[in-house]
Amino acid sequence: MSSTPATPRLLPWTGQDGKPCYLLTDRDDSPLSRRADQVEALQLRMGAGLLEHARALIEDPAVDARQLRFLSAQLSTALQDALRVAQSRGARSVDDDIPFDLGF
Repeated sequence: MSSTPATPRLLPWTGQDGKPCYLLTDRDDSPLSRRADQVEALQLRMGAGLLEHARALIEDPAVDARQLRFLSAQLSTALQDALRVAQSRGARSVDDDIPFDLGF
């Protein structure tokens, strides 16, 4: 076992009250770590797919304001997920804190 204490890992989901969830383990291959990796990968794939859809929608002159508002809400969620993944991965790859607060 390592003498260095484990760094809490920000998980890619929140608790019931919307607060961040963390995993404290010294194993990157624990079942919960692997599940978190899978969820992060899914979130990033979904964000990439949404971005492709957004590009097409923005170019369509027939799109109305309601559709664009819905798209904006979905893009906002995808961006929040991507930033959470970036914060979690950044915190695990360096010893220093990320120099900005993402608000979660």
